Amino acid sequence: MTIVLDHTIVPGLHNEASARFFARIFDLRYEGPVSRFAPVRVNDTLVLDFDTRAAFEPHHYAFKVSAMKFDAIFQRIKDAGMRYGSSPLSPDDMAVNRRRGGRRFYFKDPDGHLLEVLSP
Repeated sequence: MTIVLDHTIVPGLHNEASARFFARIFDLRYEGPVSRFAPVRVNDTLVLDFDTRAAFEPHHYAFKVSAMKFDAIFQRIKDAGMRYGSSPLSPDDMAVNRRRGGRRFYFKDPDGHLLEVLSP
């Protein structure tokens, strides 16, 4: 059997607010809390379990999407007036990385996690 990441915990200051933000930006469904977690199903094999924490280190999460999804996610980021950037070291330079033939951009969520969206 292939190794598949089934779920991971994403720490944040307010689990449900974090889950709602993520679901809105990535056009996914948040269906409410399960126990202490606010889960968002990303695809058939991955669930992000948002969990409230008083303190945590920000993480980097990268998501490969189709060109059409990339455009839609990018538009939601722009519509929200959020800062984005072309690299992990420049997450707010308001540029899209187009090196190596694809596209990618980075942005920080309200909890300070660095999210990367890339398209072939």
